[in-house]
Amino acid sequence: MNGLRAALVCCVIACVAAVSAPGATAATPGWTVLPVPPAAASPVTVSDFAARGPGEGWVTGYEHTADGLRPMLYRWDGKAWSRDTTFPGAGDPGWLGKARFVGDELWILHNNRAGEGEILRRSAGEWSVLALPQTLRVYQDFTAVPGAAWVVGEDDTGLKVLHYDGSRWTTQSPPDGVHYVMGITARTADDAWAWADSETGPAILRWDGTAWRDAKVALPANGNVHTILLEPSGRATIGGSQYTENGGRTYLMTWNGHSWRTTYPPLGDTYTEAMVRGPDGALWLPMRSDRAFQSKYARVNGARTTFSYGPERTNAIDVKPLALATAGATLLSFGTVEVYGSKPNLMSERLGG
Repeated sequence: MNGLRAALVCCVIACVAAVSAPGATAATPGWTVLPVPPAAASPVTVSDFAARGPGEGWVTGYEHTADGLRPMLYRWDGKAWSRDTTFPGAGDPGWLGKARFVGDELWILHNNRAGEGEILRRSAGEWSVLALPQTLRVYQDFTAVPGAAWVVGEDDTGLKVLHYDGSRWTTQSPPDGVHYVMGITARTADDAWAWADSETGPAILRWDGTAWRDAKVALPANGNVHTILLEPSGRATIGGSQYTENGGRTYLMTWNGHSWRTTYPPLGDTYTEAMVRGPDGALWLPMRSDRAFQSKYARVNGARTTFSYGPERTNAIDVKPLALATAGATLLSFGTVEVYGSKPNLMSERLGG
C-alpha cells in the first residue's frame, strides 16, 4: 500500500510539474461556429455589434436588395442568433447604423425610407422613435450614454454636430478649422471624444460638458484615425494607420489618464474599427486572413501580439469577421462568409463560454 501511495504521489508531482514548468503553454480555447439565419437578400453590410452581458447582443446593418438598401437587425440571446423584424420601419427601405446601450435601453441610429435620421429605442421589449431635429445629407456616426446623445454628419451647409440632452436637441459647434467629424464616442454625458479632419490634418476632439476642444493629441505623422475605444476606468485607446515609405502600418495609442503611449503591433495595415477590450483584458480585433477558408484574429496585450484562427469552413473563399463584442466571459464575432459559387452571407464565431 505504501508503495502504491508513493507511486500516486510521484505521478501527481510529475503532472503538476508538467503544467507549471517554465515555458509550458496553457491550452487556449478555440473559436467555434455559431449558426446565423441567412439574410433575406445577400450581399449584406454589417454596421455595428453591441453586447450587454452574456445574454444580450445586437448586430445592425443592411441588405442590398434590388429595390435598394433595407435595414437588418440580429439578436443574440446567449444561446442563438435570430433576426428581429419588430422595429419600426423593418420592412421599409433604409439602414441601421451604430447601436448603443443607454441604461436599460437599446438605442440605434436609423435612416428611414424618407432619408430622415431617427433613433430607435428599445425598452422592456417595446420600440419607440426619437426623431432628429433636421435631416442630414450624410449621417457619419452616432453615440449615446445616459443623459446625452450625439449624431454627426453633414447637410448642404456643411458639418453638423447634433446633441440631445435627454429633453431636447441642439446644434453644437466644433473647434475652428474642423472640416468634418468622422466618428464619435462617449464615456459620460460630459466626456465625449471625436476624430475629425481639420485644416492641419486628422485631429482628436473632446467634449467636456461645456464645449468641444482640440484634445491636442500628437497623432503619428501621415496617419489617420479609425476608432477610439473608451473604458470606464478612464483608459482610452486610439486605433489608426500610418502611411510610410514601405506601405501602411497599424498604430495604437493608449491614454492612461496622464500620458499617451504609441505602439506599432505587427498587424500590417489592419483596419481597427472593430477593436474591443476582450474578457481577458487584452485588445482583440479581426484582421485580413492569410487563409481563405478561415477567419483571423489578433490579440494585443501590452507588447505581445498573438494570432488565432476561426474554424475551417468548407469551400469558403473569403471569411470576414467585421464586428466584435465582449459578451460576459465570451468574445463574439459577426461578419460575412463567401462560399465558392454563392454570394457572401452572414457568419458568427465565439471564443470561450
